[in-house]
Formats: sequence, structure tokens, C-alpha cells
Amino acid sequence: MDYIVTLASGFMNLFTLGGEQFKSWVVGIVPTITVLLVLMNAIIALAGQERVDKLARVCTSNPLLRYAVLPWVSAFMLGNPMALSMGKFMPEYYKPSYYAAATYHCHTNSGIFPHINASEIFIYLGIANGLTTLGLDTTPLAIRYLLVGLVCNFISGWATDFTTKIVEKQQGVKLNRKLKGEA
Repeated sequence: MDYIVTLASGFMNLFTLGGEQFKSWVVGIVPTITVLLVLMNAIIALAGQERVDKLARVCTSNPLLRYAVLPWVSAFMLGNPMALSMGKFMPEYYKPSYYAAATYHCHTNSGIFPHINASEIFIYLGIANGLTTLGLDTTPLAIRYLLVGLVCNFISGWATDFTTKIVEKQQGVKLNRKLKGEA
């Protein structure tokens, strides 16, 4: 009987912990994301959709800008998960690749810029702890993490272009490679 009571108590505790986590999101990340979305939409409204589209055309004009520069700047300025929202300015074909690159930028840049993904800084700190235990500086590790991340994240985005092309053929669809209104 004690086993059943313990099992039932543990089962209910799972929901209690889930509720506490949800509550922390409601008072933590949800307002932050909401304010960032409002800010981004306000900037778009103030700058004008035409200017934003022009910037998007420049950023999508080559793979280096698409998968190295824009995701890095987005991750640095907006953090995770808002950096992913910049993909909405991409033509449909590039959205999966941008997402791949931007997602990884939110992780590999957090060693030197912990504000990007504070909730996952434990990954970097777990590795850095070994260096700290040895009395070594963790800055070179953070810089290497960032530089290797730039290269790998770019490769991830660009490789996703090729997989998107394969899926297009497989599914018999053709995604737009240009923004609406672009010739």
C-alpha cells in the first residue's frame, strides 16, 4: 500500500512541478518575449516595412550574411528565443536554414555572452569548471567556443539549404527564394 501511495504522490508531484515551471515562465520569459515582440514590431513600424524588406534582401543575398552574420547579431541583440523570430524576414526557402544557424548561435555564443541563453549557460560552465578547477582562465575557452560555433553554425545553415532542396524535390514543392514583391 505504501508503494501505491508513494507512486500516486510522485505522480501528482510531477504536475505540481510542471505548474511551478509554467508559473515561472508566465512571470519570467513570457513577459520578456512579449515586450521584445512589441519592440521589434514597433521598430518595423517606425522604420517602415520597405526598409526592413530591403535589409532582409541584403541579409539573404549570400550565405555568409544569412547564416553567420544575421544569426549572430540576432542572438547577441535579442537572445534566445527571440533571435529565431528574425527568420520571419527570410524567403520561405531560407527559413529552415536560418533557424538551424540561429538556434546554434544561441548556444555557442553563450560562453562569452551569457545573456544570449542564460538558461543553458550550465553547459558551458560545466566544461569551464574543469579549467577553473585547474586555476586557468576560461576566456580562451569562451572565445574558441564562439569561433568554432561561428564556423559550425554557418555550415549547419548552409547544409540545411541542401537538405531543403532535397525535401523540395521529394515533396514536389518549390519554396519561394525571394521576398514578396521582389522581382
